[in-house]
Amino acid sequence: MKPSGRRLAILCGGATLSAILLGAPARVKAQAPAQAPTNAQQAATQSSGPGSAQTAVQKFKNIQVLKDIPADQLIPAMQFMSTSLGVECEFCHVEHDRDKDDKKTKQIARKMIEMMITINADNFDGERKVTCYSCHRGAVRPIDTPIIAMEEAPTSAAKANAPHEPRSDKEPSATAAAAALPDAKTILAKYLEAVGGADALNKITNRESSGRIIGMARFPGEPDEYPIKIISEAPEKRVSTVFRGMDQSVTAFNGQEGWLTTMAGVRPMSAGERRAARIDAEFYFPERLPQMYQDFKVEQGGEVAGQQTYLVSARGKDTPPLRLYFDQQTGLLLRLIRLAETPLGDLPTQIDYADYRNASGVKLPFRWTLARPGGQFTIQLQGVKSNTDVDEKLFVMPPPSGPPGPRDPAH
Repeated sequence: MKPSGRRLAILCGGATLSAILLGAPARVKAQAPAQAPTNAQQAATQSSGPGSAQTAVQKFKNIQVLKDIPADQLIPAMQFMSTSLGVECEFCHVEHDRDKDDKKTKQIARKMIEMMITINADNFDGERKVTCYSCHRGAVRPIDTPIIAMEEAPTSAAKANAPHEPRSDKEPSATAAAAALPDAKTILAKYLEAVGGADALNKITNRESSGRIIGMARFPGEPDEYPIKIISEAPEKRVSTVFRGMDQSVTAFNGQEGWLTTMAGVRPMSAGERRAARIDAEFYFPERLPQMYQDFKVEQGGEVAGQQTYLVSARGKDTPPLRLYFDQQTGLLLRLIRLAETPLGDLPTQIDYADYRNASGVKLPFRWTLARPGGQFTIQLQGVKSNTDVDEKLFVMPPPSGPPGPRDPAH
């Protein structure tokens, strides 16, 4: 079911064409709501940039729990709850006056957060193992009764009496199958070669792409498709602009700062948003992957778009963990999944890449689909130009303006 425009605008947030995640703060251990910030919280707050080292209780009104988390993590936490229960903001908040406590659901939500924190503190050394989604799974009320299966499952006796076919010596065991997997270095090298190689990549210093973004209707009757223009420059700059008639929605990252610009004004990215933006803006991503991440794990990735894949899980310092699905035959990247860590749980984003074409000696995906809990959209490129004259003023952040408000529409 497609979410309403209001919820989609809040949940999708601002994103660059390669799926910048909104809200990917550093992991915070569960704690009693009134305690002082942990070292992880302080580090996350300090990394948010000048003028943003505030806690939630310092910046927002009527905060009863999650008081000491960095202020820029509060909205991502709300997004996680909204997604976990499959509801909109007004399920708990009074519309147009969200500081009020008139709704019983808001009181219950506070108790549930405290319960979750206590469970994790008492049973998992404060690590966030149990979340809202653990019980709710997209429903307002957790399911407490096992679901009756529509088909009869085989009994243990039937399984025990089933004919057993001995495994052939030619069939690989699980250990042998794991040993047969290529290592991460081999897979990443094949990926680099598949897109054209390091020499071809480094011959290009900037790229201007134009196309359409599909699935962006925020309200009933609004157009579902808009023009989009993306300008990228090495090593890690990117500006994407969606043209909605007279309105232009901009998402930008210049290697240090990130911002979103709409009719409401200019909003700087949070620390988590900047970490995600840096990945998406990495101009030489296929070449830089081994340097960006230090810990790699390889598994069978299953089928993606009809192709068998290798799954490479990548972890690094101060970078969101990635799950990368590479085509076993071509070596091209078909799917990327990463998590935005919030104080209450992880919000996933999945990007499926397709329609690879040659652009100035480099293979690029001309179509990709970004999916998050609550909605998805697709970008289809129509033209790509390389090594053009780029106005460097595009990468200068304008002065912030407008209310902080909820997240901007995604692009």
